[in-house]
Amino acid sequence: MTDIILLDGGMGQELIRRSPDDLTQLWGGAVLRDHPHIVAGLHEEFVRAGASAITTNAYSLTRPRLGRDAAEDMLELLQTRACELAVEVVDNTGANVAILGCLPPLNGSYHPESVPPVEEAAAQFAEIVALQAPYVDALLCETMSSIKEAQGALAGAAESGLPIWLGLTTEDHNGLRLRSGEPLADALAALKDAPNLAAILINCTRPEAVDQAMPVLATCGHPFGAFANGFVKIETDYTPGATVDELSTRTDLTPDAYADFAMGWVEAGATIVGGCCEVGPAHIATLAQRLRAAGHTIVKALP
Repeated sequence: MTDIILLDGGMGQELIRRSPDDLTQLWGGAVLRDHPHIVAGLHEEFVRAGASAITTNAYSLTRPRLGRDAAEDMLELLQTRACELAVEVVDNTGANVAILGCLPPLNGSYHPESVPPVEEAAAQFAEIVALQAPYVDALLCETMSSIKEAQGALAGAAESGLPIWLGLTTEDHNGLRLRSGEPLADALAALKDAPNLAAILINCTRPEAVDQAMPVLATCGHPFGAFANGFVKIETDYTPGATVDELSTRTDLTPDAYADFAMGWVEAGATIVGGCCEVGPAHIATLAQRLRAAGHTIVKALP
């Protein structure tokens, strides 16, 4: 059948559940700083669930977000520790698993109006990439809500020479448009020839929106796929960089229900699938079982 890269699920939400501390704007970054063993434990659970690629726990570790928590001077320390933990887990488990560096929205998710100019963003992303590059196999620009946001991340990642995977986030109820309102087809046309771009995905939106996006994504000319979230919806007034307790979690997106969606994406040609916020190790374990039962091979990297 098909070789499939199986990504891990969402780190931040699950880390908050496991942390003894109150939620802060640093989200999973605070758990990394104060309870690194919890981060390592979750990475290991995703590996043992069957993931063939894990992403560093660095989603909230940008200069603007650290600055809001008076922790900007910890950028290098925390970025490096996030990478080291992922490497340690892969080494300790002996699993054949790729490590993806995390390039998130700089100011916060879902708000294209908060995106800095491309050159300014590229410089901030390049600083993060320089810290992650010695540890990772590829770079994942995730939850990019506009063409401009994606351009900044792609430009910042390009000089590393590493493969770049681009994750675009769409409107919850219209998978044919980015959260900026720009058509997904226009975004693919504008971004598909970026240097070192190796895959294009949809992430951090409802799986129903991913279903809508798949036929368009299949035209991108790259390996493609998706990792959806389990939020009820992203509110339009969600504050950039706010704590995610402003968002509600679905009760119907069981591991089997999520696997139903993801198997549909594979049938549509996706070769990279996994989960985002509110998709945990149990979801990934079920998806791994379903992929194998359907005759697919879970691989570290596509040939």
